[in-house]
Amino acid sequence: MLLIFPPVAKPGEPPAGIAKLAGALKRHAIPCHLLDMNLEGLLYLLDQPLAAIDTWTRRAARNRAVNIAALRTPSTYLSLDRYSRAVSDVNRVLEVAGKKSGVMLSLADYQEEQRAPVRSRDLIDAAGHPEQNIFYSYFSRRLQEVLGKTVPSHVGFSLNYLSQALCTFSMIGFLRKEFPDVKIVLGGGLVTSWMRRPGSKNLFEGLVDHLVAGPGENALLSLLGATRSQEHCPPDFSSLPLGSYFSPGFVLPYAGSSGCSWNRCSFCPETAEGNPYFPVAPAHALADIAHVAGKDRPVLLHLLDNAVSPSLMRALAADPPGVPWYGFARIGRELADPDFCAALKRSGCALLKLGLESGDQEVLDALQKGIDLETASQALRNLSRAGIASYVYLLFGTPVETVGKARKTLDFVLRHRDCITFLNLAVFNMPAFGTEAGSYDASPFYEGDLSLYTAFRHPRGWERRQVREFLDNEFKRDPAVAAIVKNDPPLFTSNHAPFFGQH
Repeated sequence: MLLIFPPVAKPGEPPAGIAKLAGALKRHAIPCHLLDMNLEGLLYLLDQPLAAIDTWTRRAARNRAVNIAALRTPSTYLSLDRYSRAVSDVNRVLEVAGKKSGVMLSLADYQEEQRAPVRSRDLIDAAGHPEQNIFYSYFSRRLQEVLGKTVPSHVGFSLNYLSQALCTFSMIGFLRKEFPDVKIVLGGGLVTSWMRRPGSKNLFEGLVDHLVAGPGENALLSLLGATRSQEHCPPDFSSLPLGSYFSPGFVLPYAGSSGCSWNRCSFCPETAEGNPYFPVAPAHALADIAHVAGKDRPVLLHLLDNAVSPSLMRALAADPPGVPWYGFARIGRELADPDFCAALKRSGCALLKLGLESGDQEVLDALQKGIDLETASQALRNLSRAGIASYVYLLFGTPVETVGKARKTLDFVLRHRDCITFLNLAVFNMPAFGTEAGSYDASPFYEGDLSLYTAFRHPRGWERRQVREFLDNEFKRDPAVAAIVKNDPPLFTSNHAPFFGQH
């Protein structure tokens, strides 16, 4: 089987999903090959001749190899200015290349002028005209090269983000024309969300043979005629180019669970989709990490869980992985314990991402976040004292929030300015198929049958335009907030933040 991670997604680390699938398939003696066509495709475009149209573009084109090398060099991360110049110059090459093809292209995104990834008819049209895709000259040659040697029975695509959808279907269309007998399997986070919609069906009959929702190991084993097993298998990154990613060494992505253990938050896509929670036993997780780290020597461990469980954090503290690590964590009593935070630091914890969402207790209670602001305050101070960076996520414009309550969030941030390292400021999107959507005069957010979000009328009159004005004109204008926001690594954001948090 051939497993593909398609363009475009941030190329800072190898794709965890297809590596996990490879581990399961190889454990059952099923040959498989992995292709990170996102990384390869971006590197291909970056290597193409570019007609420089201005001084910036000429400089970026001339120094592209130097800047890519800089992003792979640890010393670059000692200077946010040097890092930012390298990222912006590399991105400039892609941006200009994209404009020539009518594409908005970056290291983190892909958008076409005429097609939208939330419309199934546009995805089908992309499959019908693969030669129109900016990556066509790369993927047509690469797929012919790989499939020309030994044609696999199945080709699987891991589609996780909207930014990957149009390129994925362009490649599917190419395979349908050139290798019509190959079975196409489509899975990943975005596909899971599509399939969790009420009344969902395969809208891509004739293009896609199998759609897979959720963890795909058992589904693939069944498709390939193997006996489904409950045996735990570590991920296998062996056929991926671990030294070629845009990071200062191999970043090991690992999920200690799927789904969310809390799963009660109002307006949350996880809750709306009903995704079940499946944790990996901490002993198995540590063994997996040690297995990969022993072979491939990562410089950073990225835990992909919606929230790393307290049991896994305790296991890491008791048996450190020997490599710095980071991930999302729920704000709870564990982080309110300074000794626990100190133990996390000793285990190698470099940064924790915290979904605080609001600095107003009434908003948190209405959202059923299960977060107490006093606990959040203590957690931030404990992490700071322990030397662990914090990346705090805030969400504005929920139906239960007003501008006055948003100002309480600003006050909370200002009171904790010395112990918040990074900030992520987001405007709320209403899940289209959650139980709450019908209560708020919902209307289409995107014009597309695959849209996962809906517009709504804010019950307190605080609409998206006003939320953005508050963020731009008041929240981010505060000097203390502006200083924190400035810390965020451009484009790669939280994926590269741990490298700066260590310094």
